[in-house]
Amino acid sequence: MEFREFSAKTVDEAITKASIEYETSSENLEIQVVSQGKAGFFGFGAKPAIIRAAKKEAEEIFPEETAKPVKKSAPAKKEEKKTEKPLAAKEEKKEQKREYKKENRKETRKETPVKVQEKPQEAVSAEKKSEEKPREERKVLIRTEEEISQIKEEAEKFLTGVFKAMELQVQIKMEYKNEEGNLNIDFEGEDMGILIGKRGQTLDSLQYLTSLVVNKGRQGYIRVKLDTEDYRKRRKETLENLARSIAYKVRKTRRPISLEPMNPYERRIIHSALQGNRYVETCSEGNEPYRHVVVKLKNR
Repeated sequence: MEFREFSAKTVDEAITKASIEYETSSENLEIQVVSQGKAGFFGFGAKPAIIRAAKKEAEEIFPEETAKPVKKSAPAKKEEKKTEKPLAAKEEKKEQKREYKKENRKETRKETPVKVQEKPQEAVSAEKKSEEKPREERKVLIRTEEEISQIKEEAEKFLTGVFKAMELQVQIKMEYKNEEGNLNIDFEGEDMGILIGKRGQTLDSLQYLTSLVVNKGRQGYIRVKLDTEDYRKRRKETLENLARSIAYKVRKTRRPISLEPMNPYERRIIHSALQGNRYVETCSEGNEPYRHVVVKLKNR
């Protein structure tokens, strides 16, 4: 195996780079973490995460079936199999069985296993559209400067109390967009990884609580958006790269793949990233908080 070195802000992003470079999913890569990287302070002293990755030989077992016509008669398939019966074909079958068993084990661990076409097609299409598009636009209430100042003050008071309890020194920047009804809040500090949490869960929870505080007793809905170190943008790019990588694997293996549970915003990113794909389609299955996206081959 020939290893190549990849670097990015985080290990996950470096793995995504490697997956794109090798045109396969991370499961088919041999990965060695050289350095976890360091966020630094205001960009100073930051160190990138470094990994070494190589493509597993097992990845070569899947023939490029998608390049061939989809509709074939049964006799033609049998003749092709007879002509490629050497040892390599036997190894290919063994490897495919192992991959199939591995996928089955993963799916059985989930509380909501993949059931393709479980729901009527109309229901699935309507459901996916609701996730691909943002929630219905709420009526925006134009607020006075005095009210905007009060909203910011309440949000800052709440967040300052939270950061004090966490013993964190965080600089808070706020901007209220009156025409959209959005309160955008950005954090700057020494260790923002604590505020982001695993896959942004801490940041999402803090965003939800802040939204409750500023909307309490007010007419019109104020949409609160919390961010730090461009995490939202970086997460969006990571999910889009993941979607393309999973689509490539589904196209090669011809088997559906279930992604990890995600919130509605992240599921919309996956749906949008693969919306124009000619070979695969997406749908959501399961109930919150275990609702997840399933990527499967299109019926052609």
